[in-house]
Amino acid sequence: MSAEYDRLKDGMRWMWSLGDYSRVAEVLEPYAEALAEFCGIRPRTTVLDVAAGNGNFALAAARRGAIVTATDLTPRMIDLGRARTAHVSEIEWAEADAEQLRIADATYDVVASVFGAQFAPRPQLVAAEMFRVAKPGGLVAMANYSPGGFLGGMGALLASFSAHPAFELPSPFQWGDEEEVRHRFEGLAKSIDFDQRKLYFKGDSVEGFLAFWEETNAPQSALRTMMPPHDYQQVRAAATSLFAELNESTDGRLKLSSPYLLVRARKLS
Repeated sequence: MSAEYDRLKDGMRWMWSLGDYSRVAEVLEPYAEALAEFCGIRPRTTVLDVAAGNGNFALAAARRGAIVTATDLTPRMIDLGRARTAHVSEIEWAEADAEQLRIADATYDVVASVFGAQFAPRPQLVAAEMFRVAKPGGLVAMANYSPGGFLGGMGALLASFSAHPAFELPSPFQWGDEEEVRHRFEGLAKSIDFDQRKLYFKGDSVEGFLAFWEETNAPQSALRTMMPPHDYQQVRAAATSLFAELNESTDGRLKLSSPYLLVRARKLS
């Protein structure tokens, strides 16, 4: 099983290297700010950003005076993040797996992840690692996509066209369910606070947003790379139908929403 997970992680590194992530990160930046506010980060707070992407949360924390270590599984994300935050002396970068951080116990005041660690295949390992490296009484915080909405629908759509590993994986959207988070944090947290919110994607049209999504979304880019062009047209048609079905705009443009969950847990002292 260990070898199978190693192959899965190699595939994840490859997939998350695809697409123009910086453009979708711009859309998601306000939600990293929301988690930083939810955590109440103050100057000199030590922060670990797990599965940091190109640094949205790391920057939000640094703007509040924190001293930040940003980590990601994917070398390309590390490169993007280092380039983006080169002017910020309070941010350091390191390659790390959310399931095996290789960081000393009880190191950080705040350990956080924004739409990142939820995609690791073994959630109990993620929870254990995030709490392990947090100081006693420190915070473990997450912003996680919840089931439903545009992203939940798109996740199910892409999964229906994807090859699956030989072992069952939990849905990353389970991290957006309060009861599931309580279960995963049982015995690790002395208190947990939640705030369910919505995030939005907007575009000029269904067709224009599909082009943006294909250019920026790593799972969609992976399917487009792997599938024969004729077969991939089925994915495009299904995505177009989903966008049209979920469109909340009334002015001929596109507005898609998805629920997400802010999580703030206090580690046992």
